[in-house]
Amino acid sequence: MSEDRSQVAQRIDVDTEVLREAIKDEYKEVAEDPNKGFHFHTGRTLTEIVGYEEAWLEGVAESAIESFAGTGNPFSMGELAPGEKVVDIGSGGGIDSLIAARMVGPEGEVVGIDMTPEMLEKARAAAEESGITNVEFREAFMEELPVPDEWADVIISNGVLNLTPDKPKTLAEWKRVLRPGGRLQIGDILVARPVSNEAKQKIDLWTG
Repeated sequence: MSEDRSQVAQRIDVDTEVLREAIKDEYKEVAEDPNKGFHFHTGRTLTEIVGYEEAWLEGVAESAIESFAGTGNPFSMGELAPGEKVVDIGSGGGIDSLIAARMVGPEGEVVGIDMTPEMLEKARAAAEESGITNVEFREAFMEELPVPDEWADVIISNGVLNLTPDKPKTLAEWKRVLRPGGRLQIGDILVARPVSNEAKQKIDLWTG
């Protein structure tokens, strides 16, 4: 067990800039052509698969729903409380940020973080279309959040943590922006067996 933990704690030696550009290219397509057909599920079909309640989607612009490409359901760990401050890391087309904004209500705040300009543009338009004003979308990397120390009551993310090669640094940054006693609500991918070092170098396996 200790060996597995040490392996998890190591930074994976992969070209971060090349990886980021490949991920941006992938999710640019999801933003611009969500019905194209991908190797992963998207849209309303995916919301049903991962257990989103229909009530959560009421009042959320269809443009945000159609580009949903998460891997789980961060709200399955509990709905957010009115007045809470939330950071949505890897906010994509905005679906989770908009759901969160409705849950926390007008006295709460949501900041969505994403590195793909096309997704950010889509999320901002969806927020305006949905009439949701307590949400803001910022362009940044998950390892370097433009959020003050201990600002957030909750961090949510959906299918994002698996995409960073430096998980210890990333989680330390997430901890920085959480207030003491704050919560992480993450939907993501787990693998059942170790991934070889050779496979970890292949950018197409990260995005595929």
